[in-house]
Amino acid sequence: MAIPIILGIGAAIAAAGGIGAGINGGLKMKDANETMALAKKRHDKNVECFESANVSTSKAMDQVGKTELKILNDFENFSVTWEKIQNKPEFRSFDNGNIRITKYSADELSKVSVGAGVLLGGLGGAAVGTAGGFAAAGATTSAVMALGTATTGTAISTLSGVAATNATLAAIGGGAIAAGGGGMALGATILGASTLGVGLLIGGAVFSITGNSISDKADKAYDQMKEEEKIINELCTYLGDLEVVAKNYLATLKRVNKRYQEWFGNLKATIDSGKTNWNDFLPEERLNAENTVLAVGLLYDMCKVKLVLASETDNEKNLINYADSNTAISKAVAFLEAK
Repeated sequence: MAIPIILGIGAAIAAAGGIGAGINGGLKMKDANETMALAKKRHDKNVECFESANVSTSKAMDQVGKTELKILNDFENFSVTWEKIQNKPEFRSFDNGNIRITKYSADELSKVSVGAGVLLGGLGGAAVGTAGGFAAAGATTSAVMALGTATTGTAISTLSGVAATNATLAAIGGGAIAAGGGGMALGATILGASTLGVGLLIGGAVFSITGNSISDKADKAYDQMKEEEKIINELCTYLGDLEVVAKNYLATLKRVNKRYQEWFGNLKATIDSGKTNWNDFLPEERLNAENTVLAVGLLYDMCKVKLVLASETDNEKNLINYADSNTAISKAVAFLEAK
């Protein structure tokens, strides 16, 4: 066979092989792009679910925090009214075997009331989750007490680290918050900014990259998405559980506060009528006053409960304080039923 003919056949075979390789590469790129599109769609949905859970739980925790601060702030009215009574009994602890309410002082109530008022005044422009931070850490904290002795003009901005360090709202771990993070908002930002890493490079890939390289990167991105999905699902479960705890606690807190407001209203009416000597109080008026004092103690104890406990390591989720929150709820229910 003539050499030119042989060369021609060789060229034809090489061309056919090139076309086959090109088709194969094109199919691999198509599959890779589909894999990437699926990974990104699924990842975006996961992040959306997390952000939704984050907002919902933050709002629930904020409601608890604001309610606790309002209750504490209102104690000033009780203190002023109680101080008008002459020959009154001392504040005391209460323990009937099933219900124990700790002793508190008028000075203590006054300080925490002022501190809570300062915080309430600065929550208007605060980020979502700030009030919830005090619910997580226990609204009756040393920070709230300290503000009671500071100027009432203290801005919420001076509380840097109070909610961030102690609130422990971020499901991603205590370390991130202690570093100056924004609680739940921090968790949303970190996961929201999370990318598919190498997978995003596929979107800008050029055809000079081999088909195998594209497939490998697409598969790696998809695997990374699935790993992130596990983490996000765990966080969503955590946030959902925390929201349930917050709502249950808020319901009980409101129930106790409602009864307290009734008792305090009756006590104030007695005082406003001109009866300020304890010796002149009728038996039912003394009982009402005692219930008012005990309700203050119960509410004060409830505001001390930390709904979230900081994790010991940076890469662990913080702990939902089921034990103390359930105990506080049970004590509150038992107290109300006894009255």
